[in-house]
Amino acid sequence: MTRSFSPVAVFVALSLASAGCGALASSPSWIGGGLAVTGPSRVASEEAVESADRSRLANQPQQIGARHILIMHAGSRSKPDDMQRSRPEALTRAKECLRKLRAGGDFAKLVGEYSDEPGAAERGGDLGVFARDVMVQAFSDAAFALKKGEISEVIETPYGFHIIQRTQ
Repeated sequence: MTRSFSPVAVFVALSLASAGCGALASSPSWIGGGLAVTGPSRVASEEAVESADRSRLANQPQQIGARHILIMHAGSRSKPDDMQRSRPEALTRAKECLRKLRAGGDFAKLVGEYSDEPGAAERGGDLGVFARDVMVQAFSDAAFALKKGEISEVIETPYGFHIIQRTQ
């Protein structure tokens, strides 16, 4: 049985041979580098992060109680039609509120002063008890990471900037 080679294959073989490449069967010098080296370590690193996340989530309660202050801006989801505050202005306002809380300010009173959520002042910002999957991920991640009574940093979600206090 005879084999025939395409003109392209013959050209490539002759080009490689004339360029100083010995045998076509030998591996290029870069084999063993690149993905062969970094791929397994990257996969191991990703698996370690996923394992740590699973462990962290397994040690957290199924439900918690929390209250929050929501400061919206013109780009916030579900904002009032007349909301004119820019995102930087909203962030500045949220940081100002957080400073007051950290200085011993009353959470319920500051909800009435700062929160843009309808009905929040009457409830003191209370959200009741909820499961992790009820809230958007950034909110849930921050709320579930808190200890009872602890106050979060300023957290951004599509709804605006939140300051969360875990109550249960």
